[in-house]
Amino acid sequence: MADRKGQQPSGWLRQAGQPAWIMGVLNCTPDSFSDGGQFVGVDKAVQHGLAMWKAGASIIDVGGESTRPGAKAVGEDEELRRVMPVVEALLEQGCRISIDTRHATVMQKAVQAGACMINDVSALLFDDKSLDVAVHAAKDANVGVCLMHMKGTPETMQQSPKYHDVLSEVLVFFEACLERCVSSGLEESSLLLDPGIGFGKSVEDNLVLIANIGVLKERFGLPILLGVSRKSFIGSLTGALIGERELETAVAGSIGIFQGVDGVRVHDVASQYRACQIASALLDVKGNYGDGV
Repeated sequence: MADRKGQQPSGWLRQAGQPAWIMGVLNCTPDSFSDGGQFVGVDKAVQHGLAMWKAGASIIDVGGESTRPGAKAVGEDEELRRVMPVVEALLEQGCRISIDTRHATVMQKAVQAGACMINDVSALLFDDKSLDVAVHAAKDANVGVCLMHMKGTPETMQQSPKYHDVLSEVLVFFEACLERCVSSGLEESSLLLDPGIGFGKSVEDNLVLIANIGVLKERFGLPILLGVSRKSFIGSLTGALIGERELETAVAGSIGIFQGVDGVRVHDVASQYRACQIASALLDVKGNYGDGV
């Protein structure tokens, strides 16, 4: 295990007395699983991004490539065409922006425009140049870098994923990722971790990770981002349609927050913001009493 003594605290760690922060999902794609096609077009996308910002999002995650199960890769040029006008317009309105991409060129362009986070579902493994881009972005512009666990690729990840022990395998994956990043010059204080709910996992795998996500915080001490919003495992358990999963999203997200999750990635910011406030307040009160009285 890496020696993390002396690391500077990350700015993405939730502070006591403050709710877990919210990342609003803005898919500028025609084929995302939840809202594909709704926000294709700069004006619609910007309007929705601003609405999420005003509803309480701390950062807007702009993506131009669907990573739903079975999705095919999108080329850099097309991805740039989809996202950059939206990124630039939202930055002009004062929003904080995360760029949701696997492509180094898209990362670089978004960071140059002013994005303050890189959110890569491949944990900087898809594009050979992405790690170098992330290192410079973190050093030069204090950009956060979120590393996500995924088994396979979006096109293949849900084709009968199997683990011997999903929690242990995710921990081993992140240990290797952190060693690779740190040895390349990326400070751990710039990093966030996302267990990748729904990315190459069965329903049970997802439940195991959510129920034990506090282990990631205990092991690594880094900010944890949890994305459960409207995911398929919810529908498998409750039968709720994609657009009707906000209650379940709030419950799963709150369980994560109560174990130390710092941020949640959601589609409906207004409803999830309220859930975050309650879960965070309960966690703070519990912390005041230690292990009990």
